[in-house]
Amino acid sequence: MSSNSYQAGRHFLQIPGPTNVPDRILRAMDHPTIDHRGPAFAEIGKTCLDGMKTVFKTDSAVIIYPASGTGAWEAALVNLINAGERVLMVETGHFATLWKTMADRLGIETEFLETDWRRGVDPQAIEDRLRADSEGQIRAVCVVHNETSTGSTSRIGEVRAAIDAAGHGALLMVDTISSLASIDYQHDEWGVDVTVSGSQKGLMLPPGLSFNAISERAISESKSNGQQRSYWDWQEQLAANKGGAFPYTPATNLLYGLAEAIDMLHEEGLDNVFSRHDRHAEATRRAVQAWGLEVLCQEPRDYSSSLTAVMLPEGHDADAFRAKVLANFDMSLGNGLSRLAGRVFRIGHLGDFNDLMLTGTLSGVEMGLRVADIPHQSGGVQAAIQFLSESATAA
Repeated sequence: MSSNSYQAGRHFLQIPGPTNVPDRILRAMDHPTIDHRGPAFAEIGKTCLDGMKTVFKTDSAVIIYPASGTGAWEAALVNLINAGERVLMVETGHFATLWKTMADRLGIETEFLETDWRRGVDPQAIEDRLRADSEGQIRAVCVVHNETSTGSTSRIGEVRAAIDAAGHGALLMVDTISSLASIDYQHDEWGVDVTVSGSQKGLMLPPGLSFNAISERAISESKSNGQQRSYWDWQEQLAANKGGAFPYTPATNLLYGLAEAIDMLHEEGLDNVFSRHDRHAEATRRAVQAWGLEVLCQEPRDYSSSLTAVMLPEGHDADAFRAKVLANFDMSLGNGLSRLAGRVFRIGHLGDFNDLMLTGTLSGVEMGLRVADIPHQSGGVQAAIQFLSESATAA
């Protein structure tokens, strides 16, 4: 099929982010640019800054940057960790590895706890390592809540409990880029010092906004941190944010969309949002099981509700499969990253997503398995439909 030919219907964007942007948010962003130093914009700024506290579940500050999630990673590090100080990180997948690489480039000493990329963080391993750090050299523990490359979620409350059980004073930093507003997250309750996130996944926006939710301890300690920084400096942000302003030109129209997204999340109810994601994830796993394929995550309590990474049988290339699905059914699936390249494909089921969209997605996968001659059993879509219809009746 020619890449220039028209394909009827809409494209199915089923990667784990950026996610589909609902019309309601697109319409909210379709607004004339206004003076970002004026009183009307200050109201938008306050709405977004206060609203994001409810999404992170924090009473402390949330900072909004015009940046990708990578910028929020850097902001978290440079405001609290000096060059030469040590952080403990966990190799849960591709994105945890990228965060570690960034820390290395900033001159931070990193210690990496290895995993097989098929589960989340082991809180006991963190506790054991911190107990061995008798001199308190580890300044912070950095973990990814939901590893987008693998479909594994870490139990952050247990990580905090492990730090406390070790009697260690390490800060806790958490990446929620692919989990915020999709999987329950409790910044204050779980004792997190910095939570990192981005706009393009559960928040249903285009890429372009990133976030740091920061504890009072983190704010206090950042004031004496000597790591050089300018754009990412929290103190400048916090001072401007008091009046709903920003220290430099903000992403004005994305903030219009963010205010709408926050309203939508609360209209549905955050608990309902999380339950919806849990339900769609379970339906997807049942489809994978019925196909006779393997979910990458091997620890059931670490299953992600944002996405499912699926392994193909040995000798079959996942990227070739994804290309067949795109060419034949106009659907984009997520690719395998770094050590998983060509071995897995990823189904995104997060953001503005419902039962019919999921069954359409799974139908595209099942048809693609046939077209690509991937060994599998039929009936995955039917297994998902049965679960969705039964759980809908129960609701």
